[in-house]
Amino acid sequence: MRVLPYGPSALLVELDSVDQVRAVHSALHEAYRAGRLPDVVELVPAARTVLVAVRPGSSDLHAARAELSAVPLDRPPPAPSGPPLIVPVHYDGADLELVARTANCSSAEVVSMHTGGVYTVAFCGFSPGFGYLTGLPAPLRQPRLDTARPEVPTGSVGIADEFTGVYPRASPGGWRLIGRTEMTLFDPSAQPPAALAPGRRVRFRAAS
Repeated sequence: MRVLPYGPSALLVELDSVDQVRAVHSALHEAYRAGRLPDVVELVPAARTVLVAVRPGSSDLHAARAELSAVPLDRPPPAPSGPPLIVPVHYDGADLELVARTANCSSAEVVSMHTGGVYTVAFCGFSPGFGYLTGLPAPLRQPRLDTARPEVPTGSVGIADEFTGVYPRASPGGWRLIGRTEMTLFDPSAQPPAALAPGRRVRFRAAS
């Protein structure tokens, strides 16, 4: 773990893995809920970092450093609580056959593996409401496409490296597409607008 100053009211915590990110984010969030970090205004996890922002002039940056020193990075992060969000998927993606060939299995086995996992939102980014979900079975951990598509349709379900996710709106993208969902995962008029947030659990179900 490397803790860097990030302006006068924030810290950037650099880590080695997404599991460490989840552990640090979970520990700091719990400290905030317990009242030990009352002036924290934002905790932003990413692939290998966590940004900790506090109210200007607060002493919580010092308290955050103390909390960080007690995070056990050599143990798995705590399992998220609460029921998972169920996302129905039509498994007819443009890259389903490519994923199956790369995994040396059938398309049906790809669907079985993808629906068999319980995923956790590690962080959000790229576009509003886009969650990077961990928990992908090893055979499905495949690289991005060599050339990104100029537009990926809304609701497309894809995989890339150690993550799976859903494109909440049409955008360019290089993930391997295995299906699509009709569920709305980002609605600016809803409260909250995004259905996915760090720590949320997700399961995919094959739509009929």
